[in-house]
Amino acid sequence: MTNSIQQKFYGLDHLRALAITYVFLFHYFILSGDEPAWLPCFAKFGWSGVDLFFVLSGFLISLQLFGQIKFGQRISLRQFFIKRIFRIFPAYFLTVALYFCIPIFREKEALPPLWKFITFTQNFGLNLKDSGTFSHAWSLCVEEHFYLLLPLMLLGLVLTGCFKKSYWLLILLFILGFVLRWYSYNYLFLPKAGYEYNWMYWYKYIYYPTYNRLDGLLTGVTIAALYRFMPDLWQKLSQYGNLLLIISLMILVGGYYLCYDPHGYYASIFGFPVVSIGYGFMVFGALSSDSFLYKWKSGITTFIATLSYAIYLTHKGVIHLTHLLLKDCMLNSNLVLFISILACIAVAYLINVVVEKPFIKLGRKISHMILMMPEIFFLILLHK
Repeated sequence: MTNSIQQKFYGLDHLRALAITYVFLFHYFILSGDEPAWLPCFAKFGWSGVDLFFVLSGFLISLQLFGQIKFGQRISLRQFFIKRIFRIFPAYFLTVALYFCIPIFREKEALPPLWKFITFTQNFGLNLKDSGTFSHAWSLCVEEHFYLLLPLMLLGLVLTGCFKKSYWLLILLFILGFVLRWYSYNYLFLPKAGYEYNWMYWYKYIYYPTYNRLDGLLTGVTIAALYRFMPDLWQKLSQYGNLLLIISLMILVGGYYLCYDPHGYYASIFGFPVVSIGYGFMVFGALSSDSFLYKWKSGITTFIATLSYAIYLTHKGVIHLTHLLLKDCMLNSNLVLFISILACIAVAYLINVVVEKPFIKLGRKISHMILMMPEIFFLILLHK
């Protein structure tokens, strides 16, 4: 198997494009109030696009770290965190600034406190009814917690010599998710179920907390472990790429009906892992050289995938502004949707060019400098 990670990844661009499209349509359906007639049925399951992002993130991040472990390299926490900071923070804090400095950009009235956005703790105790503006940043909080804990856990497992048996920890964390959701549903949500805004408590106690939403990330970690440490099995399974995609669709159809009433008992406890596993098979299929997703090259999906992070951050605010500008134009709802899509892509492209790319480039330079520091010091000593 080739050691080149990049060679195996272009098939995932289609999935990034799918995830952001699904999330966009879901939020458009919620925010619009005058959406096209075809949209509600199609967009109802769009919330699961976030779970696809989780699987992708879990796979991509852990694959890098597993690669260092497999080839005997030391995990550099400084290098890892610098790359993450320069990739995530600039566009994120720009969006936070837009929300706090330009009130008209807000899709709702009230924001959570600024310190929650700065500390990436907004997903804990989030009151969707009274402070639901920029609520979609909750998923970024979950990913940041994952980015913080995963390298520390792996480093600890390697230093203690427990890494080879760490699959038990993966299984334990997956099971723990069921236990925590069962507890959250029965002892936190149900006592509030009779309240007027009971849906708000479901999101607060079940949907948003990090400890209830690790299934997608753990699924991605599992796929990455299989790729790195079980190459023979990976090669055998990857010969059935299109079959893996079919299995994915079958599981996701089951997840759709399981989560048709998302606030129900079975959906709350079992829905997230079912959806995550379904998307896990999709990611596996997209990485398999036999699948059509692996072979299909599309400049459009690559372009959308590149902008997906900036689109995710800003799309609610841009949709809101677009609707404000067009509210007196009496346009067809499909045309308004199309204009909103173009506006979101245009804003995301601007952020990508002006903010994301320069900071990613800077992060790579700083990361490389840190990696080269011991060699530089050695050369200085030789010169002396």
